[in-house]
Amino acid sequence: MLEAHAHTAAFEGSWQDEVHLVYAEREKSRYRTTTASGQDIGWFLPRGIVLCDGDALVCENSQMIMVRAASESLTEARSDDAHLLLRAAYHLGNRHVSLQILPGALRFPRDHVLEEMLEGLGLEVSTIDDAFTPESGAYAVHAHVHA
Repeated sequence: MLEAHAHTAAFEGSWQDEVHLVYAEREKSRYRTTTASGQDIGWFLPRGIVLCDGDALVCENSQMIMVRAASESLTEARSDDAHLLLRAAYHLGNRHVSLQILPGALRFPRDHVLEEMLEGLGLEVSTIDDAFTPESGAYAVHAHVHA
C-alpha cells in the first residue's frame, strides 16, 4: 500500500497515478482508497486540509498521485435575482449546508427537503452531476503543506 504524508497544492508536475474523489473523501485527513490503476493508497495529512482538484499526494516512496474531483449528485438552484440567491444562501447557511457559490447559482449535496424549500422561495432547482467544490468557510485553514 502507498502511504502519503504530504500534498502539494495546484500540482503541475508529473505524476504516476491518480485518485478520483468526491468532496467528502477529499476533506478527510486520514483515508484509504484505490488509485485509478488499482493500487491501494492511504494518507495521513494534517487536519483541516481539503484536497482540491489538481493537488497531488506525495507518497513515502516519492511517487506522486494526482487528485481529481469526482462527479457527484448535486442540487443546483438558479436565479437571475441576486437578492433571492442571497436569501437562499442565508437559509442554507443557517442549516450548515456545504455550499458552492457560482454566478447566478448555488450548489449543494442532494437533499429533497432543501430542494422543496428553495423552490418555495422561487428558485429554479435542478439535479446535476458535477465535481463539488464548496466554500471553505471563514475559519478554514488556508495554508497548504508543500512537499
